[in-house]
Amino acid sequence: MTRHATNGRIVALGWLLLGVLIGGPLAWVSCGSGPPKEPEDLCSIFREKRDWHRSAERSYEKWGVPPAVQLAIIHQESSFRSNARPPREQILWIFPGPRPSSAYGYGQVIDETWGDYKNSVDRASASRRNFSDVADFIGWYSHRIHLRTGIEKEDATELYAAYHEGPGGYLRGSHLSKAWLGRVAIRVGRRASRYQRQYEGCREELKRPRFWGLF
Repeated sequence: MTRHATNGRIVALGWLLLGVLIGGPLAWVSCGSGPPKEPEDLCSIFREKRDWHRSAERSYEKWGVPPAVQLAIIHQESSFRSNARPPREQILWIFPGPRPSSAYGYGQVIDETWGDYKNSVDRASASRRNFSDVADFIGWYSHRIHLRTGIEKEDATELYAAYHEGPGGYLRGSHLSKAWLGRVAIRVGRRASRYQRQYEGCREELKRPRFWGLF
């Protein structure tokens, strides 16, 4: 075996060991590789994507919005797809037309609101395709909603209605004339409640460092 081949194997082994130490075999590859395999189970999501768990907890500590609520909103908005956009309208039922809004990313946030967030928290490089940034955004925006409307940060149903309509629209009652939005908001609330029950059973486990083969 040549020295070059030996050095290559040593480097590869080093990267593998690093991945094991920070969260399991090849965790450094898989954390941001797409939607979670079991999107209806919050414990499974966080076990698969430990960086998501850390991001959701940081947002909770900063803004007070539970991880279960954050993830329920992201599930509804993008199905955990980082590049999600609203579907294009059709011209003459055949040709693709413009998109109905600039909504984009995990949280389907429009350009103007995302710009407000970046200016408010002084994070010019924040990206709607970055889960950590979006988790922080949802905490920030939900905190603003809470201050303006009084909606509790654990109330995912009403919080989602205001997330969709904006706090001003919610206060004007714009959500009340949209029966479909009411149904979706209820679905988000139920998912958040289910996520919360799941999380209560695994939160302490997720807080512990994970070393492959030992835990």
